[in-house]
Amino acid sequence: MQTFSQLKKNLKKNFSNHKKIKVALLGDTATQFLQQALRGTGFEQGVDLQIWEADFNQIERQIFDPSSELFEFNPEVIIIFHSAHKLLGSYNKLKPSAQSSLADTQLSLVNNIVTSINSQLKAKIIYYNYSEIDDSVFGNYGNKIESSFLFQLRKLNCELMGFATKQSNFFLCDLSSIQNQYGKSSLFQTSIYINTEMVLTIDILPVVAKKTIDIIAAMSGNFKKCLILDLDNTMWGGIIGDDGLENIQLGSLGIGKAFTEFQYWIKKLKNRGIILAVCSKNAESIAKEPFEKHPDMILRLEDIAVFIANWENKADNIRQIQNILNIGFDSMVFLDDNPFERNMVRENIPDIIVPELPEDPAEYLEFLYPLNLFETISFSNEDAERTKQYQVEIERSVLQKNFTNEDDFLQSLNMSSVVEPFNKFNTPRVAQLSQRSNQFNLRTVRYTETEIEDTIIDKNIISFTFTLSDKFGDNGMICVIILKKENDITLFIDTWFMSCRVLKRGMENFVLNIIAAYAAANRYTFLKGEYIASAKNEMVKNHYFHLGFQQSADYWVLNIDKYEQKKCFIQTKK
Repeated sequence: MQTFSQLKKNLKKNFSNHKKIKVALLGDTATQFLQQALRGTGFEQGVDLQIWEADFNQIERQIFDPSSELFEFNPEVIIIFHSAHKLLGSYNKLKPSAQSSLADTQLSLVNNIVTSINSQLKAKIIYYNYSEIDDSVFGNYGNKIESSFLFQLRKLNCELMGFATKQSNFFLCDLSSIQNQYGKSSLFQTSIYINTEMVLTIDILPVVAKKTIDIIAAMSGNFKKCLILDLDNTMWGGIIGDDGLENIQLGSLGIGKAFTEFQYWIKKLKNRGIILAVCSKNAESIAKEPFEKHPDMILRLEDIAVFIANWENKADNIRQIQNILNIGFDSMVFLDDNPFERNMVRENIPDIIVPELPEDPAEYLEFLYPLNLFETISFSNEDAERTKQYQVEIERSVLQKNFTNEDDFLQSLNMSSVVEPFNKFNTPRVAQLSQRSNQFNLRTVRYTETEIEDTIIDKNIISFTFTLSDKFGDNGMICVIILKKENDITLFIDTWFMSCRVLKRGMENFVLNIIAAYAAANRYTFLKGEYIASAKNEMVKNHYFHLGFQQSADYWVLNIDKYEQKKCFIQTKK
């Protein structure tokens, strides 16, 4: 973690190649240094935060005045910092009879803030929850009496989590957890607050900024998707090839307990959708033995999407994993106990994240927790199936090698697709795909669930979702199209994104056949597409050209009257 001074130096560097994001920062205490920490941290993450900072203690005025500078600025992200110390001041002024309603009153204010913002902006909101203050008026009994400030503060943080589950554009940045990890004295110092109105210390600002930028990066589609694991002395104690199955350290006793708890953490990551891969210098049969036979192994082979164990260079093996999964190196995290292997991978694959694990395995988790490596802004039931989907994809690749003719292979898959518009059931998945899709995303437009819901009732928008299944299994929803009526004869392809897992199966042709048929049936003459370059979508630079669109200035146009259905082996499933 960089210091505040180091982050300030970033402000003098060249941001020209960084993605620009308009951010509004509003706080009821001094936020000038927080603003600097956010920009400096943004530089490290490849984003140029164009921050407009509200005047001190102007949150409500800016948000409830439709003509305020906030709405004129029109930010993409709004950061709101209501401090626990100001809340304590409000609590102190209440009559005792009203103190037990503090949490409800503050939550009502937050609800009104979100409603006001949503009525005028399409911004995403990051709200800092409340660091704990125990005024000790009731001692430990404060946990039992509803009118105590500690009770109200904890109730408020709990209710904010419930509130966030119902607001697709509202995200909590967890100051309370930061205080738990670093201690109250690291977060807050009375002398600084009294003299400067700064609630956050200089030392804690990089931590708060990092957590905030992690959320903003995830909103922009930048997050980790895959965890690559070494085995010996990383997943278990000892060397399986030398010590044998019965002598490696796992279980509930001694250092084995540390490895078992580490595996439980990894299993939870897998269950929320993180792809697990193994990269080990080992004989494959020996490396797999603990997964198959050890009674205390938490992870099993079915939890691992890609398993590579050999005596080759680990950087080369990680490149092979990347090729199989078809995701960017910047979406990967590699964990290895060996400093030599870590450095070798860092030097050869600069984009991958390689944490410097502690020497003591007992410290692994407490070291990894604060790094917040796997930030996300969404979760769906399909995430839990991701490992199986990648394992099935490997089976398809093996089958393909048996065919010399690609058409014969595609026909053998018995592929089918359910095509339907946006609805209340698929809205969460559509929004999530828009956040996750980077490589096959023609314009890289991101959507919240609320924004997707708005398109459903917009008569000028036509939406399509596509699933894909074959004889190996169901990939779920893998493609989304949003068409906008530009005029009586032209439909503009506002959005076309697709999962890279289904490339080279003819899905692009199938999708175009569907939307071209819709355009013809509704008497449109042209489909108009646009490619907007991003740092990750170069693979679709010539997408429209390959599909037969003609370039016209910055756009691509397809004449529907001359369109001939493209060959594909996917059937529409009712």
